Order: sequence, then C-alpha cells, then structure tokens
Amino acid sequence: MAVTLDETIQRIEPGLDAIPPAEFEQRDDEMLETRRFRGVTYEQAIGYLENLGGARVNKTTVVGDGWQARLKQGTVAVGPSYRLSETTITWNGDPAVLVPLIYRFRLKTFRAPG
Repeated sequence: MAVTLDETIQRIEPGLDAIPPAEFEQRDDEMLETRRFRGVTYEQAIGYLENLGGARVNKTTVVGDGWQARLKQGTVAVGPSYRLSETTITWNGDPAVLVPLIYRFRLKTFRAPG
C-alpha cells in the first residue's frame, strides 16, 4: 500500500509543531515570525525561499507576494569542539500567506535526529 503525501505530513506535523518559533507576533493583518534552522546553510535557505516564490532583493532579504524574509547566518556550538551552521529567518507579512509558506519551508528543512 502506497503512503500518500497527506499521511506523511500527518506523521511529521507533531515533530514540526514541537519546535516553537524564536519570536512570534500577530497584529490584525500582519504577522512576524522568527525561526532558527541548524544545519541549513544560508545558500540553501535562499534557494528554498526562491523555490517558494520569493525573489532575492539583496544579500539578506527575499521578498514574495504578501511576504518578506530577512536572513542572518551564524554558527552555534554543539559540544565543546563542534560548530554547526545556523540560519535565522524573520518573516513578516499577511498571515494567510505566511502560515502555509513557513510550514512548506519547514518541511523542506526538516532534519530527522540521529
């Protein structure tokens, strides 16, 4: 029996929902959400955002229809001697556009532990 995309998303969704955003604000018709993605390079994040309909307007900003994403790259310590890349993205825009966009972005960056 083949597994459908909906069934796959249903299995992954609790894992995605378990990781809250670093920052979240919602006012009337505008939303702001910041998330950190470890192990995702800056270039990968830009590519994923472009694949989701965005256009890079400068080194740190990607803009799409009804949304904007600002990126910041850094590294985080994992243990005493290992560093891991981390890309922080702050989205803002229309909640009706951002909620599914961020969800699709998170699916693209989902990394299983292990």
